[in-house]
Amino acid sequence: MEPLVLARLLWMNWLLGDHFLPSKCLLSLWLTGENKFYGTPINPLMPSHVPGGSSSGSAVAVAAELVDFALGTDTVGCIRIPAAICGILGFRPSHGSVSMIGVQPNSQSLDTVGWFARDPAILHNVGQSLLQLKQATHKRARRFIIADDLFQLSKVPQQKTVHVVKKVIEIFSGYDSPKNLIFCQCIARDVPSLKGFYEESTNPKNGISILKALSSVMLSLQSYEFKTNHEEWVKSTKPKLGPGISNRVRAAVSSNFESIKSFYKVRTEMRSAIHSILKNDGILVIPTIADSPLKLNSKMSQASEFHDRAYALLSITSMSGCCQVSIPMGMHEGHPVAVSFIACHGEDKFLLDTVLDMYSSLQEQARIVSNSLPVPDTNGDMETSELLKEKGNAAFKGRQWNKAVSYYSEAINLNGSNATYYCNRAAAYLELGCFQQAEEDCNKAISFDKKNVKAYLRRGTARESLLYYKEAMQDFNHALVLEPQNKVASQAGKRLKKLIG
Repeated sequence: MEPLVLARLLWMNWLLGDHFLPSKCLLSLWLTGENKFYGTPINPLMPSHVPGGSSSGSAVAVAAELVDFALGTDTVGCIRIPAAICGILGFRPSHGSVSMIGVQPNSQSLDTVGWFARDPAILHNVGQSLLQLKQATHKRARRFIIADDLFQLSKVPQQKTVHVVKKVIEIFSGYDSPKNLIFCQCIARDVPSLKGFYEESTNPKNGISILKALSSVMLSLQSYEFKTNHEEWVKSTKPKLGPGISNRVRAAVSSNFESIKSFYKVRTEMRSAIHSILKNDGILVIPTIADSPLKLNSKMSQASEFHDRAYALLSITSMSGCCQVSIPMGMHEGHPVAVSFIACHGEDKFLLDTVLDMYSSLQEQARIVSNSLPVPDTNGDMETSELLKEKGNAAFKGRQWNKAVSYYSEAINLNGSNATYYCNRAAAYLELGCFQQAEEDCNKAISFDKKNVKAYLRRGTARESLLYYKEAMQDFNHALVLEPQNKVASQAGKRLKKLIG
């Protein structure tokens, strides 16, 4: 990368973001990106909402297409959050992999210099330069691990996140089938030092409690190192700060920290825990943020709640030192959707290569899902699949066969062992003349319910249309055994006898 280009990008981050003057900066302590002194950069995706911070200017410059990429700092989420909120790519590299020379430290144990881009190729090229990566390395297989419990914290339906990622993985060679993981159980087990920060009665399955404990350690570590670095400056200068940041700075400077060694022990154990899960070929998939972005000038109580839930997810990478990329995945209810891929410390090229490999397919699949009709937001439970079935039934009655297939398919994605969903989709396929698909769906339905009369009738109809008269006759006869008075089966049997001769 040319020095002039780097200088311009650093200047853009400084100019548009939150780093105007030491006495009036956000200090990487606030995630909304709002700046009461110089005005908040406008989020091009949602002008009425915050851009995310603290590297808000860099994110907005990229999202607004003013620059192809921009640099930023990420201590506790200051690249990942604005990337997610502005609908662009944001990369936090492995801790220590990009030089911090010339950057005023906030918390040296957590600080990183990362970057934003709209194009995965540009994201990759910037990484090649900053990380000084070799151009060619052996391409490894990839294991994807879905953190099921963390997606339960998100308000975005899983068909717009998890199911999109899984669908894309299916089409790539060299990608293992994704595995599911209760992430917080692993953290509770493999990070024993964290036990001192949450109650012993806490259920390891209660992800938000475990992650709140982890984020409290992260924020305590940040505050301790911030005090070490800036206490003298804060007391002598008495800087003017925004309301949320002011409280954080005062608390940090006035605190007497205990158990400092345990902060660093949690950090060390977290890196080891993540490595045991991912090794050098694994990628952890999590939501980047749990909540919808805040509107501008939201109440302090709303902002605090947003921060608490955001830090819970952000603490995973900040405390482990791993690399993470936030990837835009379309919109939900007018707000951007983002998932994050996390790889082990030092596996930055592996992660950048993966994003470059998958990005266009992820965007295509996300568009397909976004263009489908709205789905209730209950994250894949039985109630959601039943509602989808009813929508499919309504579309079927309205002779909208393709929409009916789409709804039944969504229901099957959420609950793939329900015979009725397959049977109903088979009926829609029959109307569309897709007889092989209808036969396959009836096979599935019968495998789950041996007494499903409608499945035998529809499979018989599909087989008759495919000229498999003997097999069709067997299906109609089976239906008659289950329902001796069934007129459809009886008439079909008589018709097929004549055809068979």
